[in-house]
Amino acid sequence: MELEQLQKLVLTALDDMKARDVKILDVRGKSTITELMVVATGTSTRHVRSIAENVVVEAKKAGEQPLGIEGQHDTDWMLVDLNDIIVHIMLPETRDLYSLEKLWGEGDFPQLDLAQSGSR
Repeated sequence: MELEQLQKLVLTALDDMKARDVKILDVRGKSTITELMVVATGTSTRHVRSIAENVVVEAKKAGEQPLGIEGQHDTDWMLVDLNDIIVHIMLPETRDLYSLEKLWGEGDFPQLDLAQSGSR
């Protein structure tokens, strides 16, 4: 699957589960393990888990097998590795604590939201 198609799939899966504050970080040239990172917020541990599970289900439906899923039981941060895209879903306080956008140089990346992506 092309990167753009995978990105749309991820954004739609996040939107379907009402993930909040979705950001896409283009880490090409900054990371050797992935092309994009998507960071999203859930409102509870159950919501975080449900969002991650939906990303996995939708990826599998499209023929994309996740390489890994981290943080599966009542956790404040889950990660879904789709090879070219790594999806991070966190509780608000966890997202604030780890500040992945700042860690990866938020100012260097175009910040896209669901409306701009055309996922709906």
